[in-house]
Amino acid sequence: MATSSTKYTKTAIILHWLIGFGIIFMFLLGWYMCDLPKEAPKSMSFDLFDLGIYTWQLSEETSPRSFYFNLHKSVGITLLGLIAFRIFWRLTHPAPALLKTMKAWEKKLANATHHALYLIMVLLPASGVAMALYSKYGIKWFGIPLAEGLGDEAMRDIFKNAHGIIGIILLTLLVLHILAVLKHTFVNKDGTLKRMMFK
Repeated sequence: MATSSTKYTKTAIILHWLIGFGIIFMFLLGWYMCDLPKEAPKSMSFDLFDLGIYTWQLSEETSPRSFYFNLHKSVGITLLGLIAFRIFWRLTHPAPALLKTMKAWEKKLANATHHALYLIMVLLPASGVAMALYSKYGIKWFGIPLAEGLGDEAMRDIFKNAHGIIGIILLTLLVLHILAVLKHTFVNKDGTLKRMMFK
C-alpha cells in the first residue's frame, strides 16, 4: 500500500485534480459550443449550459456562441497558467518514487506517459491562444482584453487544425492514464491512486 513517502505534496495533488477536471470541462465545453448557431439573439445573462444551476451575468450583450467561445478561451488561459505552475512545482519538488511492486516496463510507460501529458497539456492551450490571436476577435480573459486579433485567417486555420489534433492526442493520453489508474486500483490493488489523494 502507499505510504506517506510515496505520496505527492498537497500542492501537487490540488493542481493535479484542478487541471484534470479543468481539462475534462474544456472538452465538454468545446463539444457544446461548436454546435451553437453563429446567428442567435444576444443577451446579457446566460443559464450556464441550460442546466438551471447558475446564471452568468455580463456587462454587455453578446451571442451564446461568443459567450461560450470566450469562456473557453478564458478557462484555457487559466489552465495554461496552472499547468505552468504545475511544471514549476514538479521541477522544484520531484515526484515520489514509483511503487516497488510496479514492473520495469510499467515504470517506463508511466514516466513516458507523464512526460507526454505535460508536453501536450502545454501545447493544447498554447495552440488555442495562437489560434485566438490570429483570429479577428483577439483574446479576452473573463471580459478583460489581453490582445487584439491579427485577422490572419491562414495562420488561424493552421493553429485551429493543430488544436484539434493535439486535443485528440491529449484525450487519448487521458483515457490511457485513467485506464492505468483503474488497473492499479482494482486489479493490482497496489495503492497507486492513494499517491494522489489527501488521505
